[in-house]
Amino acid sequence: MEEPRTTAATVPAVTLPDGTAVPALGLGTWYLGEDPGRYDSQLDALRTGIDIGLTLVDTAEMYGDGAAEELVGRAIAGRRDDVFLVSKVLPHHATRQGTVDACERSLRRLGTDRLDLYLLHWRGRVPVDETVAAFESLVSRGRIRSWGVSNFDVPDLDQLAGLPGGDRVQTDQVLYNLARRGPEYDLVPWCRGRRVPLMVYSPVDHGGLLEHRAVRDLAAEKGVTPAQLAIAWVLRLPDVFAVAKASTRAHVLENRAALEIGFSQAELDRLDRLFPPPPRKVPLEIR
Repeated sequence: MEEPRTTAATVPAVTLPDGTAVPALGLGTWYLGEDPGRYDSQLDALRTGIDIGLTLVDTAEMYGDGAAEELVGRAIAGRRDDVFLVSKVLPHHATRQGTVDACERSLRRLGTDRLDLYLLHWRGRVPVDETVAAFESLVSRGRIRSWGVSNFDVPDLDQLAGLPGGDRVQTDQVLYNLARRGPEYDLVPWCRGRRVPLMVYSPVDHGGLLEHRAVRDLAAEKGVTPAQLAIAWVLRLPDVFAVAKASTRAHVLENRAALEIGFSQAELDRLDRLFPPPPRKVPLEIR
């Protein structure tokens, strides 16, 4: 996207097609809420993230079979209006009525009357036009503000764009990081050409990049952590925003600091040599 990022609570933002500004970095919740021994620290982490401007909170009915949504519900209690809340419907629930029912269950677990963004978690056997129709129905009823998709590759998006209402998609949430640069070949350009920002999950590749020697070396030279470097690299693109899981207060603060990190052209070139961009189409990975 061409226009400069705006700021909200000093956190850079991207703008969705409907004009909504969303924090460039948010809070992921995959695997949160499942371990009673860590529940309080995870709740504190989410609340801390919201306090410091990471007000994009991403969850899903799949995460812990609703446990993550319940944790998020506690974290946002009394401050729902401060948060941009995202959840996802499972593909086998994504029929016309099933999507509505799944949304209502998510809303109950989250303790709210609305979602800001509702995503189809990935493509399944249900025709996408049914899901889009359900999303539009939920928008008209005020149960969701907008909708998008997750784990859609370019052919999927092409099909979506041709459906009635399909042009109202707000984002595609995908796996993208230094180790998995496939989306740069065609997905990033597709989204950029239609002014649909890409939402990234697992910017540290489920922790895999934290132990990579080259990442650790460059991070040490820059005086940052490997996680901060990996997150900052994803956010170097102005039309990308990301969610990163953080299960402790310290981890949230570490992630937030990634927003202050920039790269010289020499550093970007060095990372390109270490993690080459794709020379050809790479099927979208899902993890």
